[in-house]
Amino acid sequence: MNTNIYLYIFVMAFVTYLVRVGPIALIRKQIDHQFIRSFLYYVPYVALSVMTFPAITEATQSLVSGARALAVGTAAAWMGGGLFQAALSCCGIVFLTELFVV
Repeated sequence: MNTNIYLYIFVMAFVTYLVRVGPIALIRKQIDHQFIRSFLYYVPYVALSVMTFPAITEATQSLVSGARALAVGTAAAWMGGGLFQAALSCCGIVFLTELFVV
């Protein structure tokens, strides 16, 4: 069992290394294709969204307060509020929802 753990750790480290170093080693010139450039531009935003949205809805005691926080935070950001204002409004709506509804 212990020898398999070291093998798993080695494989994970190798795959992580390849994913991070592979593009740097393979692509040495500037990317001119417009679709690939726009795809690579949005990858960090998509990765952050995929990690954030489930955490918003699952971090609260109920799905209702998480969904309300998501809606209020999105509206606050859409109307030009900064990160602090959006986070503060999300915390406030979760507090009020779980205080009165749940």
